[in-house]
Amino acid sequence: MKLRLQKVIAEAGIASRRKAEILITSGQVTVNGNLVTTLGTKVDDNDKIEVNGVPIHKEQLHTYLLYKPRNVVSTVSDNKGRKTVTDFFKDLPYRLYPVGRLDYDTSGLLLMTNDGELANRLMHPKNEIEKVYVAKISGFLTASEIYDLKHGVTIDGRKTAPAKVKIIKTDKNRNIQLVQLTIHEGHYHQVKNMFKAVNHLVDKLSRERYAFLTLKSLISGEYRELTHEEINKLKHSEN
Repeated sequence: MKLRLQKVIAEAGIASRRKAEILITSGQVTVNGNLVTTLGTKVDDNDKIEVNGVPIHKEQLHTYLLYKPRNVVSTVSDNKGRKTVTDFFKDLPYRLYPVGRLDYDTSGLLLMTNDGELANRLMHPKNEIEKVYVAKISGFLTASEIYDLKHGVTIDGRKTAPAKVKIIKTDKNRNIQLVQLTIHEGHYHQVKNMFKAVNHLVDKLSRERYAFLTLKSLISGEYRELTHEEINKLKHSEN
């Protein structure tokens, strides 16, 4: 059976499908010794595929749930020498990369995988995967501010999708509030900017749930591999 070249590269754990497309169009992929730059090219098991001169081999797929600590970068490498999420998996014999990202100073649930198809599905906006955050904010949300968050606020000229808002705790003495915010978007600094749009700064932020997955039984810096049942559920349902 012939498959699209970018799909084969993604399934080999080389990169996500989107990055595989970039590898192809930028002239870094050959098939049977011939340079291929056209997306949609189909290949089968008999074709010899190389990325930057290195043959690819279909890799066993793995997905892990990491409890990302604060002050860790959600990238494969960092030019500033900061600790990255891949540093937690150095002893594993396969390369993992993060599904999406969490800010440097944000902790919580982050998926790590070498399954490019799964990563692409989870990050595609149309699937609207729910993400649940708990934020410690300065001041207290008013009824109108809660309404705005629930119905969408404008950030850089773009209105956010409706969100779910739940007040967890209010500390009048410290002038802070713990707020649970559920969204399905993943724009840069999304949660912080949503609170900023209603005039509140986020002092601390953690992602507590991703789809149906939680941090249960893990402490900061720990991880566990997802079960086959969990992976199948991620592939076939939104939440």
